Amino acid sequence: MSKRTIVAMPGDGIGKTVLNEAIRVFDAAGFEADYVEGDIGWEFWCKEGNPLPQRTIDLLEKHKIGLFGAITSKPKDEAFEELAPELKDKGLVYSSPIVGLRQHFGLDICLRPCRTYKGNPLNFIRRGPGGTIEEPEVDVAIFRQNTEGLYGGVEWSNPPDQVYDALLTHPKFAKNFGGTPKEEISVSTRIFTKKATERILRAAFEHAGKYGYKSVTVCEKPNVIRETSGMMYKMAQQIQKADFPEIELWNTNIDAQMMWLTKNPENYGVIVAGNMFGDIVSDGFAGLIGGLGFACSAQYNPDTGVGVFEPTHGSAPKYAGYKISIVNPIAMIESACMMLDFIDEQKIAKKIRKAVAEVIAEGNVRTYDMAKMPGREDVVEKGAASTQQMTDAIIEKL
Repeated sequence: MSKRTIVAMPGDGIGKTVLNEAIRVFDAAGFEADYVEGDIGWEFWCKEGNPLPQRTIDLLEKHKIGLFGAITSKPKDEAFEELAPELKDKGLVYSSPIVGLRQHFGLDICLRPCRTYKGNPLNFIRRGPGGTIEEPEVDVAIFRQNTEGLYGGVEWSNPPDQVYDALLTHPKFAKNFGGTPKEEISVSTRIFTKKATERILRAAFEHAGKYGYKSVTVCEKPNVIRETSGMMYKMAQQIQKADFPEIELWNTNIDAQMMWLTKNPENYGVIVAGNMFGDIVSDGFAGLIGGLGFACSAQYNPDTGVGVFEPTHGSAPKYAGYKISIVNPIAMIESACMMLDFIDEQKIAKKIRKAVAEVIAEGNVRTYDMAKMPGREDVVEKGAASTQQMTDAIIEKL
């Protein structure tokens, strides 16, 4: 059988470091693949005016599977200032390349699992009866609709006349904003479609059924955002009643959920939400399992088989400049394991996860975040493991 080709997209900052560590673990675990590098990120925005070159899209069109590190994104004005001088008069506007990948390939299903590792000193703890200390086991799978909602990119500052006139037809807009000069208005839309909403809901219910979760929670805000959040919850009720009656359907508001997740996180199984609220609640649960150093994700299109797998942390340019890398590679390694699951290499993924779990449980090797040290360059001298040392420990277990 020929080797699978993986499009490796390091991106910016620490993305380049952690992606290499994941590939080292793959090699040690016996996963054989050819890696082709895809250009993406800030460097290509600055010198080409495009953070997602067509050549990278072509690679993913051909090979389907991508491993992604991290990107740097900056506000509109800063992005313009860093463009090459010869590109500044071409009307270019920066947009996130990872959002561009999601929308181009229809990667509308985003899965962000949050599971505690035994022995992780960063696990969430709480006070129990009589002043006891409890460490609840968190095992939550968050499904985030990945291409619509507030991240859909349909927005304007000083909206064109036809958009402004259309907004004025809504009585609440006319009453509350009709007297505001058009040039002082910025508008971001929150668009949900029934097709994409049904896909993410069904993905959540199917995952719950496959892996034995007892509940699916719709985490939105239907009491206020009645049309979009309300549509999602109503469709969830219909799908649950017709096809998944054995799975409980829960409904929480995003603001209350962020309070409750530290009260009883072990009660939740699968959570499903739109783009922004899914982003928020997944970061909240990631905080309970150790933070962004443990937060992994998959985004995929089940119809085309295209999938991109990435940690949810950013590019952390400060850390990228250190002589010895100190960042935690586990989020990237876990994301790579999600890729293995996606391409039916579950045995290798299970072996890698077991090795990670053993290293964490033993507690002899801990990156600076696990050692609860500030993220300074001298932490390795003070006993924290470097990025490479953590990977070495995982490889030794393999």
